[in-house]
Amino acid sequence: MSRFRFYLLSLLLDAAFANVALIAAFFVRFGGQLPAYNFGAYLIMAPLITLLYLFTGWVYGLYTPENIDTPWGVSSSVFKAVTLAILLVVVAAFLGGTATTAFSRWTFPLAWLFSLILLIGWRLLFLRFGSIHWPEQRTLIFGDSPLVAELARDVSARSKWGWTLVEALPTPDIAALRERVQADEINRIIIADPACQREYIEQLVLTDEAHLTIDVVPELYEIFIGHTDAILGDIPLMRIASRGMYRYQLVLKRIFDLLLSALALIVASPLLLIAALAILIDDGRPVIYRQERVGRDRKVFKIIKFRTMRRNAEQLSGPVLATEDDPRVTRVGRILRHYRIDEILQLINVLRGDMSLIGPRPERPVFVEEFLCSITGYGERFHIKPGVTGLAQVNGGYATTPERKLKYDLMYLYHQSFTMDLQIVVETAKVVLTGRGAQ
Repeated sequence: MSRFRFYLLSLLLDAAFANVALIAAFFVRFGGQLPAYNFGAYLIMAPLITLLYLFTGWVYGLYTPENIDTPWGVSSSVFKAVTLAILLVVVAAFLGGTATTAFSRWTFPLAWLFSLILLIGWRLLFLRFGSIHWPEQRTLIFGDSPLVAELARDVSARSKWGWTLVEALPTPDIAALRERVQADEINRIIIADPACQREYIEQLVLTDEAHLTIDVVPELYEIFIGHTDAILGDIPLMRIASRGMYRYQLVLKRIFDLLLSALALIVASPLLLIAALAILIDDGRPVIYRQERVGRDRKVFKIIKFRTMRRNAEQLSGPVLATEDDPRVTRVGRILRHYRIDEILQLINVLRGDMSLIGPRPERPVFVEEFLCSITGYGERFHIKPGVTGLAQVNGGYATTPERKLKYDLMYLYHQSFTMDLQIVVETAKVVLTGRGAQ
């Protein structure tokens, strides 16, 4: 069983058994009957009870299998989680007013006992008969710090969770490291003394073609400006590069893209119709503009936008980047660009799967080839889908330099999260309403 499936199994069984325990408590308390007056209070609170059980399970690590890999670890964690959940249910029942105070008091200790039996029971059965397929983490540790030996011991101690220590060694040169990564199928690197190797780490990350997970042991300065992503033994680690989002996160992101894009197109349809008519009146056809752009893994697709430049704008000049007060932009096009209305049709590309709502701005093939040769690390941005909006789009404008855009793209690539996506959506709404950043 994969780790993701274990998460789902844990959530579903805990939610089910929490409610089974409450119902069983009512049966025992009322001699096999379910009085409508008393049981009605439970039915009202059932969604809240389920959430409280799942919340306390998360607090005490029931969904982190590394923390509960022994019978004692399971029993101890479940005991704490269930006890806290029942106490929170008691408080909620008595604060809920007349609708929930009919909750029989004797059902609480009975529910506590039945919850312990059920939640401990299924986990002990899983420990005995089930297994989790841990993703293999073939780890190389290097640096000149005394921490190297301690990190090596901690990695070796995690062998049953998929960790394999390939070697701990002094800092190798980049060429030798690449050969070692390929030869030994290494997918994770831990650097023990990053403060002395800033340029080395930067070069390692930006030339990484194997999509390694790269962690460093942070000094105080790194902790001040960032956050700890993991703990190995008792040593904090900060992730500076990884393989990206987990599969379930990508699924959720895709669902988010589809729902929000469809809703936005429906809500914006009157505005899109007005924009199309304005372009038609001002500069004639075509209204919609299709252009080749480079997406994830450097695959070329055709982006859909409203036309904001004169027809055949690049016939004499050839492909050139947009500039401030670009003379090729039409009168209506300037307004559409100011409020980013010309970008809305890209939501069709999101529905098709060419793009995501949030991500790096897709560029044309001719510029991509140029930037790959002239800007270090530019190829990193093609590890994820391009976006209708993103950090670069909301913090810059059409004329922001590619080098500055890349910094925003890498910030998103290495630190993307659902929370960050929501923040970017909010910032995008502000840009659309105010025209800030558009040129």
